[in-house]
Amino acid sequence: MNKRVHQYKPLTQGDIERVDRATMTVLAETGFEVHQPEAFEYFKEVADFVDEERQIIKIKEKTVRELISSAPSIVTLYGREEKHDCKLGSGEVYFGTGGTALHILDYGQKESRPATLQDLENVIRIVDKMDNIDLCLLPTYPNDISVDEVDMHRFRAGLTYTGKHIMGGVYTLRGIDEVIRMAEEVAGSPEALRERPFISFITCGISPLRLDNKYGTFLIKIAREGLPLAVPAEPLCGGTAPMSLAGTLVIQNCDALINVMLTQLVNPGTPVIYGCVASSMEMRTMRYLGAPVESGLINAAVAQMTQYYGLPYYSTAGISDSKTLDAQCGYESAITNLLVALAGADFIHDAAGLMEFALTVSLEKLVIDNEIIGMVKQAVKGINVSEETLCLEEISEAGPGGNFVTSRSTRKFMRSEHYQPLLSDRLQRAAWIAEGHPSVDRRAHEIVTAILEEEPKSYFAAKEKLRR
Repeated sequence: MNKRVHQYKPLTQGDIERVDRATMTVLAETGFEVHQPEAFEYFKEVADFVDEERQIIKIKEKTVRELISSAPSIVTLYGREEKHDCKLGSGEVYFGTGGTALHILDYGQKESRPATLQDLENVIRIVDKMDNIDLCLLPTYPNDISVDEVDMHRFRAGLTYTGKHIMGGVYTLRGIDEVIRMAEEVAGSPEALRERPFISFITCGISPLRLDNKYGTFLIKIAREGLPLAVPAEPLCGGTAPMSLAGTLVIQNCDALINVMLTQLVNPGTPVIYGCVASSMEMRTMRYLGAPVESGLINAAVAQMTQYYGLPYYSTAGISDSKTLDAQCGYESAITNLLVALAGADFIHDAAGLMEFALTVSLEKLVIDNEIIGMVKQAVKGINVSEETLCLEEISEAGPGGNFVTSRSTRKFMRSEHYQPLLSDRLQRAAWIAEGHPSVDRRAHEIVTAILEEEPKSYFAAKEKLRR
């Protein structure tokens, strides 16, 4: 993983403090709606003002800060093996899949199709093989499974086909129970799962300034279980938030902190992860956009806000609004991933595989994005300046007009200091033509095909038992 060096800071320290003050003003003076009865009672106990009829809660700044401070500053999302552990808030930047896309784009096709459980399993198998993708956030919705069973099937697919941490949204209370019980069995006991939780959940906030009944209920249940929980908000510039980026930051911050506060009211110390899925609307069509550069700006700025509060951060980048594997698909994914990573986000979800406003997943894009993420990680790492890397002795030996082709430092640093691409074409034209002039998408497809033709590795020792 890569140490945060925070090369990109869209907010000054004064800006951070102004957004914070505006947030506290909104929570204390405008307030927010709470439509989950139990959550309303929790907030009533600490509220400065309560409107029972309108279900409005107002909380003064001191209480907000007290509740935020009870949340852990570091949340570890464990893998099945220690090498896959992701310590959010530690100074590292991690990347994962994301979304709950309804469609799959098969290679070479112009039209997407509804995703199935088999598609989800294929996605997870690809993710497991991608070295630069650190976490597996279950990225597709299996349309061939009933909603009552989808939570169990999605998480089982994750636990079967990858040793990386599994994160996912949930759809039913029964599903949450089933997933937790299954994970406890895999871990060996409820205590073992809490000690090293290799699953986590997502409950989405509703912008602006609202806690709805369904996801409020899910949040309370998961918080009581003491398992990691991401609480993203999704304000849209010009829609559910002001058109100005600063105004959207205020709504984003309020919405996320409302959910953070509730987790701490339910179960102080709940491993909660502040989340941001903020983006923009295309005002000509009133459509959601997944990949505007402004989304990268907002998510980068929120990285600074979460660092200010000492909260781990679940950010968003890497989506493309393109419908095919073209240049747009690459540059949109690259620019937002780079901006948000350089700002020091803890975990960037949606970083690989998503296109068409996050409605569609491409297996080949997973592989291409893995390459992009590898380059982004290299940028985040920065330049290591030490006596060894300055290479003064070798410079002296080579002297004016010399070279370093056979020097010790070349052998030592050629891989550690220089990213080795999996897909990028670095052939001379003649060699490229001789190879059949392969494109990036074709090379990615060949990798996908090779992985899926392998006998799938199962991480379940007791898969049949769990199926029953």
